[in-house]
Amino acid sequence: MLHRKLYQFCAEKRPVWVFLRDQQRWIEEAIVAEIEGDLVTLRYDSEDDDELHSWEESVRLESIGAVSTRLAYVCRSTQADELLTTGDCPEAERLGS
Repeated sequence: MLHRKLYQFCAEKRPVWVFLRDQQRWIEEAIVAEIEGDLVTLRYDSEDDDELHSWEESVRLESIGAVSTRLAYVCRSTQADELLTTGDCPEAERLGS
């Protein structure tokens, strides 16, 4: 199941958060660049002081403990009255009750 989800995230180029069991750390907002056998290649950026580093790291499938992805987000600077609601949806696109 994990293998299939990783292939899906690789095809979608969707950012993922990966927990590595053997190192007890998270890799945040990584892109699954490639999957070859049991080796998964992740690309991600990290910030250290004033420098931005780009990394490409290959990890074994069995060392991945969890993978999560963001479904949606709302910008905190957006005012509540600016958020789109179902009332803003065109009549033709609304679901029936």
